[in-house]
Amino acid sequence: IILRTGEALVEAEPAWSAAEPEVIIGEFDGPVGYAFANLIGSQVKGHTKVFAILNSDVQVKPATIMVSKVTVNSEKYTNILMGTVQAAIAHGVLDAVRSGAIPKNKANDLGIIVSVWLDPSIVDVDYDPKLLFKTNREATAKAITKAMNHEPGIDWLLKNQDSVPHFFHQLALDGKL
Repeated sequence: IILRTGEALVEAEPAWSAAEPEVIIGEFDGPVGYAFANLIGSQVKGHTKVFAILNSDVQVKPATIMVSKVTVNSEKYTNILMGTVQAAIAHGVLDAVRSGAIPKNKANDLGIIVSVWLDPSIVDVDYDPKLLFKTNREATAKAITKAMNHEPGIDWLLKNQDSVPHFFHQLALDGKL
């Protein structure tokens, strides 16, 4: 497994609870390992990279780094991202191993990089941590499974290219953006 990529969307209401991770998966002795080491070793203010953990002192396998797509600039956002979302990603990784999407015998050889979107408006609402956990866990496992299965496949993409509208592009076309 040199390099696999995947993306998934799990929608929920209210909108801040949706999850849309993007993943890169690969062996540590290849390009993913190089990227993995560089990410963890090059921290940037507002975009801290952390391991996916079940709790302090319990890192999941395959080793997983989560990277925020949003600039983190508040304690509440940090606590939600490094609490509920981090735990959900860790569980999603283990769910992908349990389902067989990631071979159990490769768990020590693979690295996963998860690019995480957490709606910045989360700090302004009375959010439901159970719902946020559920959507991020499900989306992480789904993105990993899609990556490992090369989904969507090129034949499907070529067949459906003109029938799958990009959500925000369609809003712009409809004059709603």
